[in-house]
Amino acid sequence: MFNALVLRQEQDKTLAKVEQIAETELPDGEVLVQVEYSTLNYKDGLAITGKGKIVRNFPMVPGIDFTGKVISSNDLRYQEGQQVVLTGWGVGENHWGGLAEKAQVKADWLVPLNEDLTPEQSMQIGTAGLTASLCVQALQQAGITPEQGEILVTGASGGVGSVAVKLLSTLGYQVVAVTGRAENTQWLTELGATRVISREEMLTPNRPLDKQLWAGAIDTVGSHVLAKVLSQVNYNGAVAACGLAGGFDLPTTVMPFILRGVKLLGVDSVSCPFEQRQQAWHLLATTLPKSYFSAACNTISLAQVPEYADKLIAGQITGRLLVDLQLS
Repeated sequence: MFNALVLRQEQDKTLAKVEQIAETELPDGEVLVQVEYSTLNYKDGLAITGKGKIVRNFPMVPGIDFTGKVISSNDLRYQEGQQVVLTGWGVGENHWGGLAEKAQVKADWLVPLNEDLTPEQSMQIGTAGLTASLCVQALQQAGITPEQGEILVTGASGGVGSVAVKLLSTLGYQVVAVTGRAENTQWLTELGATRVISREEMLTPNRPLDKQLWAGAIDTVGSHVLAKVLSQVNYNGAVAACGLAGGFDLPTTVMPFILRGVKLLGVDSVSCPFEQRQQAWHLLATTLPKSYFSAACNTISLAQVPEYADKLIAGQITGRLLVDLQLS
């Protein structure tokens, strides 16, 4: 038996409770993992509080990422005792996730933990860090270099945006951070942003083609924000887009793509190929200063997750929430 945060639905209400469950209750998978760390993300908060239609199958164990040691494996790529990390693939939504002391998943969903990272560090940045790294790699592969000019990062106060600011600045890029929270200006500057501008300043006026301002951009918001970013990117520039928080619509025209050759690069960390995930973790492990991982990261126990999920959804949390499954 082991502890897990289990979501159950009763009379159209989602109830979250730490329960003792057996290994036989775990969903099918080739690899059984002793989970050491997971995270509490906004999507997890929506699932746990029932304020978002994240989970459709109950019971469910939330937690969209985790790291730990292999207990047993039917796949030759993973051996007992090996450190692994998982992000994406619908864990915590369609398949039981990381907010439990054990998880059983498909082997293809895992990657070996990078040797330059500790298990704790991998989840101190978690899915947000991986997504930010994939975005930076997309810009690099599109040929965007530090010498070409400033890089815009929208939603910079969020998990993906803040890691992207730190990663880009460490790699020598000039980063302009966009945030809707003026109180985070100093923090974003300390992360490495050369300038911080408000979302309102960036959005007005709204034209299909605006003045060319950015060599490239990372957009974590989507919709009207992404449309505005596309209108301001330099000739032959690129935008790595990874967010849908602003909605699914893209109110733009073909003008940025035809008249300026702007490249729109979609980044999805959910079903990302194995090699890309490995490269992204390598970039994070070898680029970010080790002091960054623990900065503004709050550590909580599994028992504290429901309480912190409420605070997270209410906007009362600053920084990331690391869940230590080894805490009692």
